[in-house]
Amino acid sequence: MGHWLDRNIIEPGKLPLLLALAAFVLTFLVTRAITRLIRAGKGPFGNVTSGELHIHHVVPGVVLTVVGGFGAVASGEEGAWPAIAAVVFGVGAGLVLDEFALVLHLDDVYWTEAGRKSVEAVVLTAALVGLLLAGFAPFGVNDLSQDELQNRAGAAASIGANFLFALIALSKGKARTAVFGVVIPVIALIGSVRLARPDSPWARRFYRRRPRARARSFLRAYRHDRRWSGPRRTVENWLGGRPDPTPRP
Repeated sequence: MGHWLDRNIIEPGKLPLLLALAAFVLTFLVTRAITRLIRAGKGPFGNVTSGELHIHHVVPGVVLTVVGGFGAVASGEEGAWPAIAAVVFGVGAGLVLDEFALVLHLDDVYWTEAGRKSVEAVVLTAALVGLLLAGFAPFGVNDLSQDELQNRAGAAASIGANFLFALIALSKGKARTAVFGVVIPVIALIGSVRLARPDSPWARRFYRRRPRARARSFLRAYRHDRRWSGPRRTVENWLGGRPDPTPRP
């Protein structure tokens, strides 16, 4: 274990990234545990307030993210400061993304169906950072040969093509595929050639006069959601807690 850590993490200079990821995931898990206890009325915890103002934990999260980010930039590469700044940044990012849905909707949707976006953002971020930690580089730059890296035109063309595939996948309503495709280009390529989701900008633009393609798009989306929505909701409930039931009109 020590040899693997030295060779794959410390020598390549990835220790701050590992510490930031660990702090990020741990902060999210601890925060969710505390908020679930507060929701259930158990334990010594309670909401932080100033008068009648409820101070959400995204506020200290933003402060810690700013401090950790600027601290990492100012600390250079020597000493323990990069590692400390990485931990501070990871804690702040965990607090911020735990309330990502609140920032997105500008409303306290923490325990609603819309609040699931926070859990999705955290899982997606942790997975992407894990891929970077494993050695993947954005836009497939790590797949280029030394000759291609020396040839700036070839490198720029490769990066541009990968970015284009990611944009096409995003326009087809496949946000997760597009994000992961930035790091693993073959995923973006697959997402760009497959059918678009029926509610995507691509479908509205190119399937408007193609009823067969539109029907296939609806059928594939239905089968995909039917297969994966249940397991995804189970994992999200386990990680972030079950949302409040939506009141009937």
